[in-house]
Amino acid sequence: MKMDRPKPYTFVIRGLQWTRVIERTFYADSEQDRHEWLNAIEKVAASLTLSVFPSNIGSVGITCQSSSNSSVDLDNMMDSCDDMTVNDPELYNKFVVQGISCGKLSGKKKVSLKCSFQTNDRLCFVTEYVNGGELFFHLSKEKAFSEDRTRFYGAEIISAIGYLHQNGIIYRDLKLENLLLDKDGHIKIADFGLCKEDITYGRTTKTFCGTPEYLAPEVLEDTDYGLAVDWWGVGVVMYEMMVGRLPFYNRDHDRLFELIVMQEVRFPHSLSLEAKDLLSGLLRKNPRERIGGGPQDVNEVMHHVFFSCINWEDLVQRKIPPPFRPQVTSDTDTRYFDIVFTTESVELTPPDNDEHLSSIPEGNDIDFEGFSYRDLSSTLGASLRSGALS
Repeated sequence: MKMDRPKPYTFVIRGLQWTRVIERTFYADSEQDRHEWLNAIEKVAASLTLSVFPSNIGSVGITCQSSSNSSVDLDNMMDSCDDMTVNDPELYNKFVVQGISCGKLSGKKKVSLKCSFQTNDRLCFVTEYVNGGELFFHLSKEKAFSEDRTRFYGAEIISAIGYLHQNGIIYRDLKLENLLLDKDGHIKIADFGLCKEDITYGRTTKTFCGTPEYLAPEVLEDTDYGLAVDWWGVGVVMYEMMVGRLPFYNRDHDRLFELIVMQEVRFPHSLSLEAKDLLSGLLRKNPRERIGGGPQDVNEVMHHVFFSCINWEDLVQRKIPPPFRPQVTSDTDTRYFDIVFTTESVELTPPDNDEHLSSIPEGNDIDFEGFSYRDLSSTLGASLRSGALS
């Protein structure tokens, strides 16, 4: 869909995730550029059938569960749609940065990349399988979380975002759908598609992207922005967890953007003073006044009184017991995933008739130079030296 607010030449891609409509907003440099983007997207959409791409989930990829030859590790294989041009710089950045962001970070708070490779038609990521479900799934069942449960999840999210920032990466897509629970109940951040590298304190970017309800005011105001947008995102998801709804919402996007930029956040009386102070600090309109928006970044957030009972070293070492442990019975358990996904047949996206993924030999990945990656410390990565995925 086309629009010219909050920026000229804006367009929105809408899809269904679980039972919730998810939108991604982008803007082009000119009307012609926007026209070409929309034509390309419509071409991809027209080539996909419901049996291949259920419920229009995702904007550029399809995900399936698979295992290595040794049947030790389970992985998600992300298979990109062929019709998106591989020589486009924006798409190149999306896939290469996602691979780099997943692959080079060694923390336990993100979905780990086992390997990435490309075929003649596709770009593929193989990541660990995280089967505890999305936070959105759990919150939709329970309506709201207690402050103690939110404190634990919030602390793990903050630790992960801080780690990304320390590595010069801005995340830009924090929302409940991208926050997963592993089998023990710890947070895992997924989907690094909107990450951007080489962003440290004082350095900015200006790409208009994200999910409308989670956009920070400075993104909507057509100004350069920095790492502080991630702390706004932390404020939104923690507000959702404790209150059970978004801090700003309206079906009309113009009204929604106006609320985000102009309206002060409101809190129910049930929240503690410490929780209100944290959320109001994270949701300050001016990024320079926002908690975490200064040179101290994550350290300022960690030292807020709301987290005074958190031993951050123990948190990083996963010594703090999670408040909820998913009731999974095995590493292959899929009970926390909607049946629309688990009953879908595994099929590759168009265009070719060959249903096998034959990777391009190392050194021939000229379309996406440097895309291929293998984590040889994992069983799967080592097995891919000579084997194929089953």
